[in-house]
Amino acid sequence: MRAPKTKTEIRREQIAQVALALVARHGLRAMNLAALAGEVGVVPSAIYRHYPSKEAVLDAVLDLIRRRLLENVENVRRDFISARDRLDQLLRRHVDMILHNQGIPRVVFSEEIFGGPPTRRRQVYQVIEDYLDRVANLVREGQERGEFRPGPPPETVARMFLGLVQTASVLRLMSDGAFDAARYRESAWELLSEMIAAPT
Repeated sequence: MRAPKTKTEIRREQIAQVALALVARHGLRAMNLAALAGEVGVVPSAIYRHYPSKEAVLDAVLDLIRRRLLENVENVRRDFISARDRLDQLLRRHVDMILHNQGIPRVVFSEEIFGGPPTRRRQVYQVIEDYLDRVANLVREGQERGEFRPGPPPETVARMFLGLVQTASVLRLMSDGAFDAARYRESAWELLSEMIAAPT
């Protein structure tokens, strides 16, 4: 069991959450420590006590995204038995996470990530790979149990799964929220689940 968080850890996480909300409204370029302090309701020096730079805040935001993604995987593993239900619920939770945290795609797809230092791109890539590894494990377990067809590599199915989320994220972002990601999720899952289901 994980030890309770300290006050400092809680405060650092709160700041990272506020930073993500700030990015959702104004983009990553607008996220600086002065703006963040204003959003939190403290003086900038209070932010500096927890994070020495914007880069350190961005590290915390990426870690927050990573933890949320992996928590979703662990939660569906705990709450559902069948591999199909686990993947279905994981897709729901991932799309819901994006719908309620538009800062996530605005960070991941930002120019600051793609055009920034290679170490930052590798950091984001590793977050995605960690998540894909766990999704692939869910697929592999489904294949071993006979729920999913044995042929497709689990890693390929995991990437297709992530592609469903990325499509919803990009279209939702580009349409200023008009794209119905929840409806898309339902039809996309129906197609993917038919593709990977074991023959009857």
